[in-house]
Amino acid sequence: MAVGVFDLFSIGIGPSSSHTVGPMRAAAVFAEELKASGALEKVAGLRVDLYGSLAATGHGHGTMTAILLGLEGFHPELILPDEVEERLAGIAETGTLQLAGSIPLPYGVTDIILRPLTILPRHTNGLKFAVTDAGGEVLHEATFFSVGGGFIVREGEEEAALKELDESKKELPLPFRTAAELLGRCQSKGLSIGEIMLVNERASRPEEEIREGLLHIYSVMESCVQVSLKRVGLLPGGLKVRRRAPDWHDRLLKEDKDRDPKYWQEWVNLIALAVNEENASGGRVVTAPTNGAAGIIPAVLYYALHFAPGMENATQQDRDDVVVKFLLTAGAIGVLYKEQASISGAEVGCQGEVGSASSMAAAGLAEVMGGTPAQVENAAEIAMEHNLGLTCDPIGGLVQVPCIERNAIAAAKAINAAKMALWGDGSHRVSLDEVIVTMRETGRDMSSKYKETAMGGLAVNVVEC
Repeated sequence: MAVGVFDLFSIGIGPSSSHTVGPMRAAAVFAEELKASGALEKVAGLRVDLYGSLAATGHGHGTMTAILLGLEGFHPELILPDEVEERLAGIAETGTLQLAGSIPLPYGVTDIILRPLTILPRHTNGLKFAVTDAGGEVLHEATFFSVGGGFIVREGEEEAALKELDESKKELPLPFRTAAELLGRCQSKGLSIGEIMLVNERASRPEEEIREGLLHIYSVMESCVQVSLKRVGLLPGGLKVRRRAPDWHDRLLKEDKDRDPKYWQEWVNLIALAVNEENASGGRVVTAPTNGAAGIIPAVLYYALHFAPGMENATQQDRDDVVVKFLLTAGAIGVLYKEQASISGAEVGCQGEVGSASSMAAAGLAEVMGGTPAQVENAAEIAMEHNLGLTCDPIGGLVQVPCIERNAIAAAKAINAAKMALWGDGSHRVSLDEVIVTMRETGRDMSSKYKETAMGGLAVNVVEC
C-alpha cells in the first residue's frame, strides 16, 4: 500500500522502531505464517540469525527480547508495557518460549545467533527465522529486513513490494513522490499540503476516522509524557543515565506558573526529553517517524498548541484542528523521505531519523501557523539542511546518549526553521528535493562505523561505566 500518515505515526514500544518494533513485527508475521501452514505442531527446533546493525547493537536496543515477544504472537502496536514485562519475566524464568502462543520451546535471548559483520544485500538490518522438526528438516523459514520506522520487507519480495506501492499510488486521487510534485498539486488544486494529504487518506478511510485516528495518536504522545514524568531514578541499560524530565517538570511548575512565553524552549525540551526517556525505558511511544526520533514531533506540536500566536483563547475544537492539520502536513513530508531516501539510522545515519523528524515537525508547525505551501516546504528544507551528516553512534547501543538530548535540540531547530520560513515569501535557493537526495547520498557515503553499529563516534570514545 502507498505510505500513509498512519504508517509514519504508529504505536509501538521502545527503544527503537528499526531494532525493536520492526523485528517484533517480522517475528509475529513469521509465527502467524507458521501457524497458518499447519506445521506448528511439528516444530521441534527454532533458529534466529541477526545480521549487521541488528546484531551489532541488538542488546542495547532490545532486539532479541522483541523478537521473542513477536514469536509468541505479540504485535508492537497492541502489546502493553505491563505485558512486555510479564512475558519477558516468564521466558527468563522458565527458559521456554511459547511459539505462536501455543508451542513451548526451550529458547531465549542467548540462543539467538548474532552476525554483526555479515551484511545482507538488501539492508543492514537483516534477520532470518527457521524452524525444524524432530528430524532436523526445515518446516518453514523466512528472511526479513527492518528498514526503519517499524517497516519490514521480506527477502525476495522487494520488487513485488515496490510494484504494489506504485500500483497503490495510482489509486490515490493526488499522488506525489517529490516535493515538486506535492507543491504542484497544491497549486493546481488550491489546497495546502495537509489538505493534499487528507484527500489521499480519504481514499482508504472516512474523514472522521482519519481525524479520530490522528487525535488518538496525539493522545498516546501525551500519555507517554505523563507516564514518563512519574518515573524516577536511572534509565535501564547500565549507562546510569539519570531521568531528568520529572525534576525539570517540577521546576517549571514552580518557575512558570502562568505559561510565560519566555519559557517556551524549556517546555519544548521537557516534552522531548520525557518522550525519549520513556522510549529508552521500553515504554509505549509513537514512531514519529521512528522511535529514536519520537520526541521531536510531540515537542513541536506542544509548542504549536501552547505558544503559537492565536492559541491563547483556543477552544478544544481549535486545538484538535491544529493537531490534525499538523500531523497530516508532517506526514506528507515524511512520505517524501520514506520514498526518496530512508528513515533508518542503520542505513543513512541519524540524519534519516532525527533529521527527517525535525523536517516533518518544521513543516507541520509552519502550516498551522498559516504558512503557504512554499513556506511549509521551505521550513522542511531548512530543518533537514542543518541536520545533514548527522551520525548514529549511540553509546552502548542504547537509545539514550546522544539520542535523548538530540531530540530536544532538533525540536528547537524545527521551530526555528518554521519561523525563518514564515519570515520569507517561500522562495529559496535550495529545494527540499535537493536536500532529500543529498541526505540519501550522504548516508550512502557515510562510514558504516557511524550508522548504528557501535563501531565509531561516541560509541567507542566514551567509556560506558
